[in-house]
Amino acid sequence: MKKISIRELHLDTGRWVRRAAGKERIVITDRGIPVATLSSFDPSASFKSLPNRLRQIRRMPRIATDSSVYISEMRDRT
Repeated sequence: MKKISIRELHLDTGRWVRRAAGKERIVITDRGIPVATLSSFDPSASFKSLPNRLRQIRRMPRIATDSSVYISEMRDRT
C-alpha cells in the first residue's frame, strides 16, 4: 500500500491511476490524514443497471385532459 498526497496525485494522475489498475492500493492523504483510496476497478462489484423508465412511462394510462386544466383548477382553489 502506497501513500501519496493530493498534490502528488494532482501532479501525476495518470501514473497513479495506472499503478492502481495494476492491483496496487494507493491511499491519498490531505496534510498527512488519509482521505481516499485509489484501487483497481472490480467489475463484479459494479452497480445494477437502472430500470427502463421509458417502458414504465409508456405503460401508464393516458390522461384525457391537458395538464394545464388541472393546474388552473388547483390555482383557482387557493
